Amino acid sequence: MTAAMSEDLLAYDEVLEKFDPVLGMEVHVELGTATKMFCGCPTTFGGEPNTQVCPVCLGLPGSMPVVNEKAVESAIRIGLALNCSITPWGRFARKNYFYPDQPKNYQISQYDEPIAQNGYLDVVLDDGTTWRVEIERAHMEEDTGKSLHVGGATGRIHGASHSLLDYNRAGVPLVEIVTKPIEATGERAPEVARAYVTALRDLLKALEVSDVRMDQGSLRCDANVSLMPKGADEFGTRTETKNVNSLKSVEVAVRYEMRRQAAVLESGREVVQETRHFQEADGTTSQGRRKETAEDYRYFPEPDLEPVAPSAEWVEQLRGTLPELPWVRRARIQSEWGVSDEEMRDLVNAGALELVIATTEAGAPAAEARSWWVAYLTQQANTREIELAALPITPAQLARVIALIAEGKLTNKLARQVVDGVLAGEGEPDEVVAARGLEVVNDDSALQAEVDKALAANPDIAEKIRGGKVAAAGKIVGDVMKATRGQADAARVRELVLAACA
Repeated sequence: MTAAMSEDLLAYDEVLEKFDPVLGMEVHVELGTATKMFCGCPTTFGGEPNTQVCPVCLGLPGSMPVVNEKAVESAIRIGLALNCSITPWGRFARKNYFYPDQPKNYQISQYDEPIAQNGYLDVVLDDGTTWRVEIERAHMEEDTGKSLHVGGATGRIHGASHSLLDYNRAGVPLVEIVTKPIEATGERAPEVARAYVTALRDLLKALEVSDVRMDQGSLRCDANVSLMPKGADEFGTRTETKNVNSLKSVEVAVRYEMRRQAAVLESGREVVQETRHFQEADGTTSQGRRKETAEDYRYFPEPDLEPVAPSAEWVEQLRGTLPELPWVRRARIQSEWGVSDEEMRDLVNAGALELVIATTEAGAPAAEARSWWVAYLTQQANTREIELAALPITPAQLARVIALIAEGKLTNKLARQVVDGVLAGEGEPDEVVAARGLEVVNDDSALQAEVDKALAANPDIAEKIRGGKVAAAGKIVGDVMKATRGQADAARVRELVLAACA
């Protein structure tokens, strides 16, 4: 049994009876720039270890950093989208600490002069309630490298025989977005945390500043939780659960920490200010390290970099590039499509909304596009255990399949076979149709020949149809469909059967 699993927990209802939760969310977003924050090394995810490095990001003596202008632009756009004020003049700082994955022994960050501060983000909860989360700051910094601990059972340093270091990620541009204390959430604290990270992810994706892939670490959430006894006016001691890597896990981690801290306080002990690690397998948190304070980091101005001083004209120019907010866009699209709130939530939760939009932009009717993505293609994604967007079929390809149905060249059943072919890498929809011989048989003379064969083979059924029992035609239609490998139009076959028996 792990230390996390053995910890006492208070029932959630009891937590709420005795304590008020206070949250603080810190979200790190890796910017989608082509090169790193202070050097020209590429930022491509998944490269061979230590192949995307140079003297600057390795912290070698004599190397000098240069600020990535695109990263500053992205940070300003993030700040504007979060309704922040943009700092007209600010310096970078050195945040001093030693970890093996930080080769310089300090991180270039921003301390008392962040690029953006004092904003807010309105998030929508499951029941439609809007909750305003106030933003304290958004600041620029560089990412660290990655440690791989080998030989242990948990993948962490404890119990490992040795560790490997990959510095490809060291120096990748980051923006850290920090909220002000989120109070008065009560029982909805875990839901508010999840809704905030969800809304922030959607906003960052719409800004096209990051791919916000939580599974790849380009969006990482640290959830701060503390409890105040009912009636108290001072915040409790907080813990910081690090690098929670899914939206659902944000909610689970906050709920668990509330229950764990409440049990600690109820037993007469004190909550320790520390970092915690979230365990995806069982939804618990485990002890990390004691949390440093700002004084521990010994911040001082970075002497090798000029201050960042965006002009008012540039800031306003960037403000003009902001896209339609994701939730405003969703409301507009929902109205245009005439779908319910529940249907829209299902599309969003399935990761299908943007795919459906792209399919309609490629010419498909919205209803057909929704049906395909939410039903058959979601089923295919679940079978493969991948995200819907990771399926090897594009919205344009699906739109072509839908067009072939509308043109009468495919039935729905045949269309599924075409989609299967595209997913299997057999080519474009038209190529799959040709290669598999799937196009609907529209030649009445060929269909009539098959109808005549089926009637001749089933004289008793033919007699029933002639006697007025038209339901019996189903047997003949089925035989014809089988003979044509499903490539006939069943409705047209039925018409020919009834005409032949009239």
